[in-house]
Formats: sequence, C-alpha cells, structure tokens
Amino acid sequence: MFRSFVALLAGHGQKLLYIPGRTVHHASGSYRGDGKTDAKDAYVIADQARMRRDLQPLQIPDEIAVDLRILIARRYDLTADRTRAINRLRAQILEYFPALERAFDYSTSKAALVLLTGYRTPAGLRRIGEARLAAWLANRKVRNAKAVAATALEAARAQHTAIPGEKTAAAMVHTLARAVMALDEEIAATDTAIEARFREHRHAEVITSMPGIGTMLGAEFIACTGGNLDAIGTSGRLAGIAGLAPVPKDSGRISGNVRRPHRYHRRLLRVFYLSAQVAARCCPTSKAFYERKRSEGKSHKQAVLALARRRLNVLWALIRDQRTFTTEPPRRDLAEA
Repeated sequence: MFRSFVALLAGHGQKLLYIPGRTVHHASGSYRGDGKTDAKDAYVIADQARMRRDLQPLQIPDEIAVDLRILIARRYDLTADRTRAINRLRAQILEYFPALERAFDYSTSKAALVLLTGYRTPAGLRRIGEARLAAWLANRKVRNAKAVAATALEAARAQHTAIPGEKTAAAMVHTLARAVMALDEEIAATDTAIEARFREHRHAEVITSMPGIGTMLGAEFIACTGGNLDAIGTSGRLAGIAGLAPVPKDSGRISGNVRRPHRYHRRLLRVFYLSAQVAARCCPTSKAFYERKRSEGKSHKQAVLALARRRLNVLWALIRDQRTFTTEPPRRDLAEA
C-alpha cells in the first residue's frame, strides 16, 4: 500500500522526502504539549520537512530493482523455511533413530533426503539390504549410491530396538524430507529468476566484473540501492548507508574519535563484506591490500572492512564511468592530459 501510494505521488510530479520515524519521535518533544494526535504528528512531519535540509528525496527504483527486491526477499524466506524444516527433520529422526541422524548432513546431502522418502526405520533398512537399497537409490539418480546405502545400513545395524511412536515419527520424517526437497527446487528456480532478471540491468556487467561479486551479491546490491546511484549522490554517502564510513564521536576538547555506526543497511554491508572476503583470497590486488592491513596490526575483521570500503569506492567509479574492472589503471587520452 505504501509503495503504491509513493509511486502515485511521484507519478504526479510530487516531491517526496523521507523522514525516519525516530526523527519525528525525538522532534515531537521540542513542540508544545505532551499529547499525541494524528494532527500533531502531521504538523511535526510537515514542519521538519520545511526546516531541515538534510532529508533525502525519495526516488522511485527502476523496474528491475523492484523485481530483484521481491525475488531476493522471497529467497530469504525460502532459505529460512528450509533451515527450520531441516532442524525439525533432524530432531524428529533423533527421537527414534539417532544413528541415522548422525550418519548424514541433511542440510547438504540430497541423497540423504531421497533415502528418507523411501526408507526411514532400522528394520526397513535391514529388510531391503545394502545391494537392493543401492539399486533403489541409483534408480533415483543418487550419486555414490553404494556409499550412501552402506552408511545407512551401518546405522540400521547399530539399532535393533523399536522406539515407541516410531511409525508416526517416520511418517513425519517422510513429510519433512519431501518439504525440504520441494524448497530446494523452489530456491533453485528463484535463483534462476534472479540471475535472469539481474542480467537485464544496465550495470550487471560492470558489477560482476569486480572480483568477489557474483550474480547473487550483484543482484542484492541492485535491490538495496534501487539501481540508481545518482539518488545517493556520492560514494561517501553510499559508504555511510552500508555502515563502512566511521562516525565522529567528539566532545569538548576531545576530537578525532570515530566509531562504527549503529544504524546502517545490514544487507548492503553484507554484500561488500562477503565480496571482500572472497576477493582477499582470489584477487591479487585485494589480497595485497588485505595483507598490508594485517601487517599494520589490524584484525581480520578490521582488514576485511577496510578492504570492503576501498572496493566500494572502486565499484562506484566503475559504475559512474561505465567500465569494467581491470587491474591496470585507466589510460587518459593525450587531449585530456
């Protein structure tokens, strides 16, 4: 509703400013009266918009950025659902078949999930046998079917006692395993949609040319920034939004103190932090910068944050100049020199 209302106003040429709710809350204390009404809140908001010059105008993101924001939000929901389903699955198996729960990593092993859709109890596994189980898994295109079957049978031979409620628990395990596999398919389809939509953006090639930034991080960068850096203004402001610019903490005669900001865009910081971690291993330029910071006594986290800040400046310049990343400095024309 809010997004459609903003688009409606912007479409009719209305200038919109963003005022955080916390700003309005603190500003209300300087106005007369202790009461809180909608009329007073509207007056405070209008008065702050009239007086303040540091409020940023709202910009309507482009269509691709909106689509990516929706798809990425959906992917976060799906991965969270998958984590919850796997935790429930492991807890359920642990109640009646602990040896099988220890045998596989259900968060990464698709073969283990396929196994649970057919055989989930010690007696059932012993009854089918290792050879027939391996053939059953191979028919369902499970890699290393013999090794998976051997591991499952080893767990089954370690338990010969039937736990009360085993039949019902096994049925729940079957349902949860199916749910995790369905979530994996939907996550894969969402990843495909994100990549296809991201490749249509005009900055996609420039962003992915940076070492350490792939399709998913690049798509999240577009979703977080709205796909239009002109609305942000400068690389310093982008660093402030991402939490990579220090905040001064001066008082009286004490000056020069800085601290990490408390309020910043967590997902935007995640984009630069993760890409900096990858680049520190695979990009010679980033690796040299990281090692220099470490030799200066910085911790790993401090060195990665410093590298992320430097890479933010580089990415800003690349998007501004519409050129891809290269280790060689850009050449100036003789006419410009």
